Amino acid sequence: MSLSDAIPALLVLADGTAYRGWSFGATGTTIGEVVFNTGMTGYQEVLTDPSYCGQIVLFTYPELGNTGVNPEDEESVRPQVRGAIARNICHKPSNWRSAQSLPDYLKQHQIPGIHGIDTRALTRKIRQFGAMNGGISTEILDEAELLEQVQESPNMAGLNLVREVTTPTVYEWLEPTIADWEFNPESVSNGGETFTVVAIDFGVKRNILRRLASYGCRVIVVPANTPAAEILNYNPDGIFLSNGPGDPATVTDGIETVKALLESQKPMFGICMGHQILGQALGAETFKLKFGHRGLNQPAGLQQRIEITSQNHSFAINPDTLPGSFVEISHLNLNDRTVAGVRHKSLPIFSVQYHPEASPGPHDADYLFEQFVQSMRSLRTVTNAEVR
Repeated sequence: MSLSDAIPALLVLADGTAYRGWSFGATGTTIGEVVFNTGMTGYQEVLTDPSYCGQIVLFTYPELGNTGVNPEDEESVRPQVRGAIARNICHKPSNWRSAQSLPDYLKQHQIPGIHGIDTRALTRKIRQFGAMNGGISTEILDEAELLEQVQESPNMAGLNLVREVTTPTVYEWLEPTIADWEFNPESVSNGGETFTVVAIDFGVKRNILRRLASYGCRVIVVPANTPAAEILNYNPDGIFLSNGPGDPATVTDGIETVKALLESQKPMFGICMGHQILGQALGAETFKLKFGHRGLNQPAGLQQRIEITSQNHSFAINPDTLPGSFVEISHLNLNDRTVAGVRHKSLPIFSVQYHPEASPGPHDADYLFEQFVQSMRSLRTVTNAEVR
């Protein structure tokens, strides 16, 4: 795109800081919480991750769009972000899988973006002062006018965004990771066993469902407000609590459902929002982080074993509120020592704050799906023995 064709765009933060650049994607005005992601790859997975609903994502990697976009890398039916911020944008991608350029893709889905600003300075600002609301506009180029709209928008703390991304209807997922992308063929061979898993959809990513299917799970995906009795009517071998956006404390229906499901003592596995909701159901509290964790290289672990993990979250479990008599911390984020995993001391129930399906990100934590399946297999063996 020539400079003469470029459309001016304005970014204003809630504290009044303004950045002027150029539009990519759709024109118009968008407002959301401005957060940064440090990943060097996987921008399409980031843009389509429902956990980013309500947010404007700043990409710290300076080049965006070089490989275009394609249908296989979408984590949901459309981009979920409110907007995107980049240093440089590629309008003519070069990759054999590319089906469309990133600017055209965002334009198609009415997602505004701004590029040509100092993204390093903006990242440092968020690190220093914390994530805050901001607005991108190609139609409001007066800083004071756009700031007024930004300051009238609600903060992320206290927002229930799960209702915007959860499935409206029940559906079944059977599609595994395709053979060309399978990175753990020995572990996913399951001896022909099939396990029924009910996945509560707080904003689930497709590759999470694919990993469950790869490990021999028949996955029934249900809306976030599905009652516990309805979930148990499927007679599941296990229950999965998905990722999702917003403040976990506001997802009261989901918390009450998980509390009721705990009484069934069935295997349960939660990630990200599911981890936070499980923590709430177990009696803990959550709090908002200053700028959250969003990237592909977050170290997590306790002793001897360290996993490099993909993370995307604004909230965390307060460790001081965990009921230590029956819950223990299994993982810490080794950058800031926040809780990155918990498990029940006597029941097959556990969760992690990160995204073990590696889309995008490293494969270090894929074993957690195998651990979930093993817990279902063990319970089935015990149940069958009791029946005999």
